[in-house]
Amino acid sequence: MSAPVQPPEARVASEHPEAAGYRAGRTLPLRVEAMRQLRRRRTLLMGGVLAALPFILIIAFAIGGTPDGEDGGGGRGGGSRINLMDVATESAANFAATSLFVSAGFLLVIPVALFCGDTVASEASWSSLRYLLAAPVPRVRLLWSKLVVALGFSLAAMVLLPVVALAAGTAAYGWGPLKLPTGGALSAGDTVPRLAIVVAFIFVSQLVTAGLAFWLSTKTDAPLGAVGGAVFLTIVGNVLDAVTALGSWRDFLPAHWQFAWADALQPQLEWGGMIKGAAVSVTYALILFALAFRGFSRKDIVS
Repeated sequence: MSAPVQPPEARVASEHPEAAGYRAGRTLPLRVEAMRQLRRRRTLLMGGVLAALPFILIIAFAIGGTPDGEDGGGGRGGGSRINLMDVATESAANFAATSLFVSAGFLLVIPVALFCGDTVASEASWSSLRYLLAAPVPRVRLLWSKLVVALGFSLAAMVLLPVVALAAGTAAYGWGPLKLPTGGALSAGDTVPRLAIVVAFIFVSQLVTAGLAFWLSTKTDAPLGAVGGAVFLTIVGNVLDAVTALGSWRDFLPAHWQFAWADALQPQLEWGGMIKGAAVSVTYALILFALAFRGFSRKDIVS
């Protein structure tokens, strides 16, 4: 009497130690991780802060009168300086550009550090990291899912600010061309594409902060330490960039190019400063992400 024929999935299960139907690539889907992060209180709080900033600026301009700035922050490492504050209330486009300017140097650093620095360290602080790996979720898959979601939320935070600013600015100041403090204006049709370039460059320039936060998140069980460490090192970079005695060495600092996006708000779009700044930021970020994956793959997970 011949032995019963086993179905293919039964033979696979008997020949391999993995559970039948297990696929490493299907563990911890991005949708599941995104919903977990979206429901967290810090995500909602950060979204509320960024959405409220344009309204705070509108109230400040209404109380203080016509804005009068001293330095528009354009072109450190990227072309001529412009003074966005002087024309902040000229149109919704000007208001959105000003909102990005006042927040790009520090405020937009916070969500990037928070989303990327809290993602792995928070699992360790909750003692749930080892259970995720025992599910089993491969370490590379776990880090990849968390990094993609963290970067996605960081980008969403940077998009949220100008979108709300455009809506609030249209209601407060009307829609119109983006007037340049150096003279001239960008047509209403060019405004949104130019602002999109600005947001894209700010996101790329913040990849260094993302890399620092993510790497620290794999090294510590304290989320606050990872987030605070990334913010602190970013501030150190800004301080070093202010030391003019460093001369051309500052070209290797990501902070040196953080306002190169001002070249996108010129009558003639210039890419030189933004390309250099993006190259510096991406290089540092890739090194930091590689260190995070390499270190985590060899780390003894006890929490």
